[in-house]
Amino acid sequence: MKPSVLIERQDSLAIVTLSNPEKMNALTLSMWQDLRDVMVELSADDSLRCVILRGAGEQAFAAGADVGEFPSVRADASQARIYADVTSAAMRAVSECPHPVVAMIHGVCVGGGLEIAALCDLRICGTSSRFGAPVGKLGLVMSYDEMAGLVALAGRSTTLEILLEGRILDAADAYVKQLVTRVVADAEVEAETLATARRISAGAPLVARWHRQAARQLEAGAAPSVEQVQASYFCYDTEDFQIGLNAFIKKARPQFKGK
Repeated sequence: MKPSVLIERQDSLAIVTLSNPEKMNALTLSMWQDLRDVMVELSADDSLRCVILRGAGEQAFAAGADVGEFPSVRADASQARIYADVTSAAMRAVSECPHPVVAMIHGVCVGGGLEIAALCDLRICGTSSRFGAPVGKLGLVMSYDEMAGLVALAGRSTTLEILLEGRILDAADAYVKQLVTRVVADAEVEAETLATARRISAGAPLVARWHRQAARQLEAGAAPSVEQVQASYFCYDTEDFQIGLNAFIKKARPQFKGK
Protein backbone atom coordinates (compact mmCIF):
# COMPACT_ATOMS: atom_id res chain seq x y z
CA MET A 1 0.00 0.00 0.00
CA LYS A 2 1.39 3.40 -1.00
CA PRO A 3 2.21 5.66 2.01
CA SER A 4 -0.44 8.35 2.27
CA VAL A 5 -2.43 10.66 4.52
CA LEU A 6 -6.12 9.75 4.66
CA ILE A 7 -9.20 11.74 5.71
CA GLU A 8 -12.37 10.30 7.21
CA ARG A 9 -15.36 12.46 8.12
CA GLN A 10 -17.70 11.69 11.03
CA ASP A 11 -20.25 14.50 11.16
CA SER A 12 -18.33 17.54 12.45
CA LEU A 13 -15.16 15.52 13.10
CA ALA A 14 -12.32 14.84 10.68
CA ILE A 15 -9.98 11.92 11.31
CA VAL A 16 -6.60 12.30 9.61
CA THR A 17 -4.58 9.09 9.38
CA LEU A 18 -0.85 8.85 8.73
CA SER A 19 -0.77 5.63 6.73
CA ASN A 20 2.44 3.72 6.13
CA PRO A 21 1.72 0.64 8.26
CA GLU A 22 4.49 -1.49 6.77
CA LYS A 23 6.99 0.95 8.32
CA MET A 24 5.06 1.83 11.49
CA ASN A 25 3.71 4.93 9.73
CA ALA A 26 7.16 6.41 9.16
CA LEU A 27 6.68 9.65 7.25
CA THR A 28 7.90 9.85 3.67
CA LEU A 29 8.51 13.21 2.05
CA SER A 30 5.29 12.85 0.09
CA MET A 31 3.38 12.15 3.32
CA TRP A 32 4.72 15.38 4.83
CA GLN A 33 3.47 17.19 1.73
CA ASP A 34 0.09 15.43 1.94
CA LEU A 35 -0.24 16.30 5.64
CA ARG A 36 0.26 19.97 4.83
CA ASP A 37 -2.34 19.85 2.04
CA VAL A 38 -4.87 17.96 4.15
CA MET A 39 -4.57 20.32 7.13
CA VAL A 40 -4.90 23.40 4.91
CA GLU A 41 -8.02 21.87 3.35
CA LEU A 42 -9.57 21.10 6.74
CA SER A 43 -8.66 24.52 8.13
CA ALA A 44 -10.84 26.13 5.46
CA ASP A 45 -13.86 23.96 6.36
CA ASP A 46 -16.03 25.91 8.81
CA SER A 47 -18.36 22.94 9.28
CA LEU A 48 -15.63 21.13 11.21
CA ARG A 49 -15.39 21.34 14.99
CA CYS A 50 -12.47 19.05 15.75
CA VAL A 51 -9.67 17.19 13.96
CA ILE A 52 -8.18 13.90 15.15
CA LEU A 53 -4.67 12.93 14.06
CA ARG A 54 -3.69 9.27 14.26
CA GLY A 55 -1.51 6.59 12.72
CA ALA A 56 -2.85 3.61 10.79
CA GLY A 57 -3.33 0.50 12.92
CA GLU A 58 -2.40 0.16 16.57
CA GLN A 59 1.37 -0.29 16.43
CA ALA A 60 2.40 3.31 15.95
CA PHE A 61 1.29 6.91 15.68
CA ALA A 62 4.39 7.51 13.57
CA ALA A 63 7.91 6.10 13.84
CA GLY A 64 9.57 9.33 12.72
CA ALA A 65 10.68 10.08 9.19
CA ASP A 66 11.27 7.29 6.69
CA VAL A 67 15.06 7.05 6.96
CA GLY A 68 15.13 4.56 4.10
CA GLU A 69 14.51 7.34 1.58
CA PHE A 70 17.17 9.70 3.00
CA PRO A 71 19.86 8.69 0.44
CA SER A 72 17.62 10.11 -2.30
CA VAL A 73 15.84 13.03 -0.58
CA ARG A 74 17.95 14.07 2.43
CA ALA A 75 21.51 13.07 1.57
CA ASP A 76 23.27 16.42 1.99
CA ALA A 77 22.78 19.94 3.34
CA SER A 78 21.21 21.20 0.12
CA GLN A 79 18.60 18.45 0.08
CA ALA A 80 18.07 18.79 3.83
CA ARG A 81 17.07 22.44 3.43
CA ILE A 82 14.49 21.53 0.78
CA TYR A 83 13.24 18.66 2.95
CA ALA A 84 12.92 21.00 5.94
CA ASP A 85 10.83 23.45 3.90
CA VAL A 86 8.31 20.66 3.37
CA THR A 87 8.27 19.42 6.98
CA SER A 88 8.07 22.96 8.35
CA ALA A 89 5.10 23.74 6.12
CA ALA A 90 3.33 20.61 7.34
CA MET A 91 3.93 21.44 10.98
CA ARG A 92 2.76 25.02 10.49
CA ALA A 93 -0.42 23.69 8.92
CA VAL A 94 -1.08 21.57 12.02
CA SER A 95 -0.19 24.36 14.43
CA GLU A 96 -2.21 27.01 12.60
CA CYS A 97 -5.33 24.92 12.09
CA PRO A 98 -8.20 26.96 13.59
CA HIS A 99 -10.02 23.83 14.80
CA PRO A 100 -8.98 21.96 17.95
CA VAL A 101 -6.65 19.07 17.08
CA VAL A 102 -6.43 15.89 19.17
CA ALA A 103 -3.72 13.24 18.75
CA MET A 104 -4.83 9.61 19.06
CA ILE A 105 -1.59 7.83 19.97
CA HIS A 106 -1.29 4.08 19.68
CA GLY A 107 2.12 2.56 20.25
CA VAL A 108 5.29 4.27 19.02
CA CYS A 109 5.41 8.07 18.72
CA VAL A 110 8.97 9.12 17.97
CA GLY A 111 10.92 11.63 15.92
CA GLY A 112 8.66 13.36 13.43
CA GLY A 113 5.67 11.62 15.00
CA LEU A 114 6.44 13.22 18.35
CA GLU A 115 6.97 16.58 16.65
CA ILE A 116 3.51 16.39 15.06
CA ALA A 117 1.83 15.19 18.25
CA ALA A 118 3.43 18.05 20.20
CA LEU A 119 1.59 20.53 17.98
CA CYS A 120 -1.81 19.04 18.76
CA ASP A 121 -3.93 20.55 21.52
CA LEU A 122 -4.54 17.28 23.35
CA ARG A 123 -2.65 13.97 23.19
CA ILE A 124 -4.25 10.72 24.36
CA CYS A 125 -2.12 7.59 24.44
CA GLY A 126 -2.16 4.00 25.65
CA THR A 127 -0.16 2.52 28.51
CA SER A 128 2.22 0.78 26.09
CA SER A 129 2.92 3.92 24.03
CA ARG A 130 6.54 4.99 23.67
CA PHE A 131 8.02 8.43 22.97
CA GLY A 132 11.38 9.85 21.95
CA ALA A 133 13.54 11.45 19.28
CA PRO A 134 16.87 9.59 19.00
CA VAL A 135 18.13 11.78 16.15
CA GLY A 136 21.56 12.03 17.76
CA LYS A 137 22.07 8.37 16.94
CA LEU A 138 21.63 9.27 13.27
CA GLY A 139 24.04 12.18 13.46
CA LEU A 140 21.44 14.77 12.47
CA VAL A 141 19.85 17.73 14.21
CA MET A 142 16.23 18.46 14.96
CA SER A 143 15.59 21.76 13.16
CA TYR A 144 14.38 24.94 14.84
CA ASP A 145 10.84 24.48 13.49
CA GLU A 146 10.79 20.83 14.54
CA MET A 147 12.06 21.60 18.03
CA ALA A 148 9.82 24.60 18.67
CA GLY A 149 6.65 22.64 19.36
CA LEU A 150 8.43 20.24 21.69
CA VAL A 151 10.06 23.03 23.68
CA ALA A 152 6.73 24.86 23.97
CA LEU A 153 5.04 21.68 25.15
CA ALA A 154 7.53 20.12 27.53
CA GLY A 155 10.13 22.83 28.15
CA ARG A 156 13.83 23.17 27.40
CA SER A 157 15.06 20.67 29.98
CA THR A 158 12.80 17.82 28.89
CA THR A 159 13.47 18.53 25.22
CA LEU A 160 17.21 18.35 25.80
CA GLU A 161 16.82 15.19 27.87
CA ILE A 162 15.03 13.58 24.93
CA LEU A 163 17.53 14.81 22.35
CA LEU A 164 20.80 14.42 24.27
CA GLU A 165 20.14 11.03 25.85
CA GLY A 166 18.20 9.61 22.93
CA ARG A 167 16.31 7.24 25.22
CA ILE A 168 12.73 6.17 24.69
CA LEU A 169 10.18 7.19 27.34
CA ASP A 170 7.24 5.08 28.43
CA ALA A 171 3.72 6.48 28.74
CA ALA A 172 3.95 7.14 32.48
CA ASP A 173 7.18 9.12 32.08
CA ALA A 174 5.72 10.99 29.09
CA TYR A 175 2.71 11.99 31.19
CA VAL A 176 4.85 13.27 34.05
CA LYS A 177 6.90 15.30 31.57
CA GLN A 178 3.68 16.74 30.03
CA LEU A 179 4.26 15.14 26.64
CA VAL A 180 0.76 13.64 26.79
CA THR A 181 -2.55 14.85 28.19
CA ARG A 182 -4.07 11.52 29.17
CA VAL A 183 -2.99 7.87 29.44
CA VAL A 184 -5.61 5.13 29.14
CA ALA A 185 -5.58 1.37 28.59
CA ASP A 186 -4.39 0.49 25.09
CA ALA A 187 -7.80 -0.90 24.15
CA GLU A 188 -9.47 2.36 25.16
CA VAL A 189 -7.34 4.84 23.20
CA GLU A 190 -9.64 5.10 20.19
CA ALA A 191 -12.87 5.28 22.21
CA GLU A 192 -11.45 7.86 24.63
CA THR A 193 -10.10 10.04 21.82
CA LEU A 194 -13.39 9.94 19.93
CA ALA A 195 -15.32 10.76 23.12
CA THR A 196 -12.97 13.68 23.77
CA ALA A 197 -13.41 14.99 20.23
CA ARG A 198 -17.19 14.72 20.50
CA ARG A 199 -17.16 16.67 23.77
CA ILE A 200 -15.17 19.37 22.03
CA SER A 201 -17.58 19.30 19.07
CA ALA A 202 -20.55 19.75 21.39
CA GLY A 203 -19.18 23.12 22.53
CA ALA A 204 -19.42 26.44 20.75
CA PRO A 205 -17.03 26.17 17.77
CA LEU A 206 -16.24 29.89 17.54
CA VAL A 207 -15.23 29.88 21.19
CA ALA A 208 -13.07 26.76 20.76
CA ARG A 209 -11.24 28.35 17.82
CA TRP A 210 -10.67 31.56 19.76
CA HIS A 211 -9.35 29.71 22.80
CA ARG A 212 -6.93 27.72 20.62
CA GLN A 213 -5.56 30.87 19.00
CA ALA A 214 -5.31 32.78 22.28
CA ALA A 215 -3.56 29.92 24.08
CA ARG A 216 -0.95 29.68 21.30
CA GLN A 217 -0.31 33.41 21.44
CA LEU A 218 0.02 33.49 25.22
CA GLU A 219 2.27 30.42 25.11
CA ALA A 220 4.57 32.30 22.75
CA GLY A 221 4.76 35.16 25.25
CA ALA A 222 3.01 37.60 22.93
CA ALA A 223 0.80 40.09 24.75
CA PRO A 224 -2.59 40.69 23.12
CA SER A 225 -3.13 43.97 21.32
CA VAL A 226 -5.93 46.36 22.29
CA GLU A 227 -7.82 45.20 19.20
CA GLN A 228 -7.49 41.56 20.21
CA VAL A 229 -8.75 42.27 23.72
CA GLN A 230 -11.76 44.06 22.27
CA ALA A 231 -12.35 41.18 19.86
CA SER A 232 -12.53 38.77 22.78
CA TYR A 233 -15.89 40.31 23.69
CA PHE A 234 -17.41 39.71 20.25
CA CYS A 235 -18.71 36.32 21.39
CA TYR A 236 -21.46 38.16 23.28
CA ASP A 237 -22.84 39.35 19.95
CA THR A 238 -22.98 35.87 18.42
CA GLU A 239 -26.00 33.68 17.92
CA ASP A 240 -24.16 30.89 19.72
CA PHE A 241 -23.99 32.95 22.91
CA GLN A 242 -27.76 33.38 22.90
CA ILE A 243 -28.20 29.66 22.19
CA GLY A 244 -25.87 28.72 25.03
CA LEU A 245 -27.37 31.20 27.50
CA ASN A 246 -30.95 30.15 26.78
CA ALA A 247 -30.05 26.47 26.98
CA PHE A 248 -28.34 27.01 30.33
CA ILE A 249 -31.37 28.82 31.73
CA LYS A 250 -33.70 26.09 30.45
CA LYS A 251 -31.31 23.33 31.57
CA ALA A 252 -31.24 22.02 28.02
CA ARG A 253 -28.42 20.90 25.74
CA PRO A 254 -27.31 23.73 23.41
CA GLN A 255 -27.19 23.12 19.67
CA PHE A 256 -24.53 25.57 18.52
CA LYS A 257 -24.46 26.82 14.93
CA GLY A 258 -21.02 28.40 14.71
CA LYS A 259 -22.56 31.82 14.11
